[in-house]
Amino acid sequence: MSRLKLHHSRFVRHVFVALGFAALLLGVIGIFLPIMPTTPFILLAAALFARGSERFHTWLLEHHITGPLIVDWYEHRSMRPAIKRWTYLLTFISFSTSILIVDPIALKLVLLVLALVLFYFLWRIPVRKV
Repeated sequence: MSRLKLHHSRFVRHVFVALGFAALLLGVIGIFLPIMPTTPFILLAAALFARGSERFHTWLLEHHITGPLIVDWYEHRSMRPAIKRWTYLLTFISFSTSILIVDPIALKLVLLVLALVLFYFLWRIPVRKV
């Protein structure tokens, strides 16, 4: 897997690392909030760490949860079938719960539209045969 080269400026590397942790935090928040995507933020964190810190980039790539997802995306631009099924299931549960909890019908409709858009984008991601 090809890695990006670290930026030559120490200051810019620190900015990349800070932005990487911000993206990672948003990805973690996305686990619990239905509107926030998780995977794009994790991929963004990996790209930012690749430019800012070899140590953090390696840590993210070797992590037992994030590593396989990032490697699959870098090398194959796809998801494994089991991961895609889990993504559909967790997205469905998350949005369904949110739709049941909110009161105004307008919010329910907004959540439903967002869920449909997200399912469409997930459907378009290729599945990698393992």
